[in-house]
Amino acid sequence: MPHSLPKLHNAMWPGLVGKGDGEGQEPPISLERMLELTAAASVNGQKFEGIDYFLFLPHTDPQASNEELNKIADLIASHGFSVGSVVAPVWPGTVGDSAMGDAAARAKFLDAVKVACRIAGEFNKHGVRKYGVIRIDSAEFGVAKWEEDPKANTAKIIETFKEAAKIAADHGERLAAEGEICWAGMHSWKDMLDLLEGVGMPETLGFQADMAHTYLYLMGYNAPEHALLQPGYSEAEFYAAYEVMTDKLRPWTIDFHIAQNDGTVHGAGSHDKTGRHCQADDPTGKLDIVKCAGYWLKDAPARGIQHICWDGCMFPNAVLENVNTWNTILDVMIKVREAHGWDA
Repeated sequence: MPHSLPKLHNAMWPGLVGKGDGEGQEPPISLERMLELTAAASVNGQKFEGIDYFLFLPHTDPQASNEELNKIADLIASHGFSVGSVVAPVWPGTVGDSAMGDAAARAKFLDAVKVACRIAGEFNKHGVRKYGVIRIDSAEFGVAKWEEDPKANTAKIIETFKEAAKIAADHGERLAAEGEICWAGMHSWKDMLDLLEGVGMPETLGFQADMAHTYLYLMGYNAPEHALLQPGYSEAEFYAAYEVMTDKLRPWTIDFHIAQNDGTVHGAGSHDKTGRHCQADDPTGKLDIVKCAGYWLKDAPARGIQHICWDGCMFPNAVLENVNTWNTILDVMIKVREAHGWDA
């Protein structure tokens, strides 16, 4: 009998991240179209069961009225989907600003968390959302500025995250900080762990693990001093290092992205270079997705995880528009659930 959990979600933000109207950029893909593409996927009768969602334009006006938000919720539910985790618009140019910036910037960051809590609350009241977290990061692209004074800048991020966690707790929400090499103070497994422990509020602020990004944690891409692997590693060396990293970060992990990575970095538009998300069956992919997912999903129910999400951030539009892309992704996610899932 197949497992019923974790629920299988697709992310909507690949239609937005790295897209735009600048030179060389592809246009965004609408929420409506991303939902259609997700709903069209099917593997032996199994469909995606929900979506994770970015709370900013053009998919969502962060200042949308409750009536407008309920229309969006109706649209999502009309495809048979639940909403899981939502992404707070914490970055400069959206609602927020750097978590290690000046007082005004950090106030904007907290405003973005408040916006996310309000929208998540409306989706909860509607009934389309019953689980999931609010995702954040330091909203400081690159590590150069952080490196000018790592101790002081990490302390600023910790203080901002503590205030954000208090806001989330007041709304009955949890925050997950996304581990990714492009976010200052979160750009290596060790710096991420230091940040989580510095905040010290595991009941409210945890870690969001993405398989593509955490692979580059192993390689120490933006923090060579924290590398757990060197190029040319053996399979045995890889899994020994993977176990070290996941043992450190898994206790904090409350949100999880299935993804593939070929060991390179990639950027598009305003998004700094970070771990490249590859297609699930990419022959250059470095990860055995199903096996590696098991390291993160061990004891997942105890951490409140009820769904997993595929992240195909910065896929070209032609890839996103191809139904075979989504069937292949859904197939590997089903295999992850078969190998590591559980029942309610």
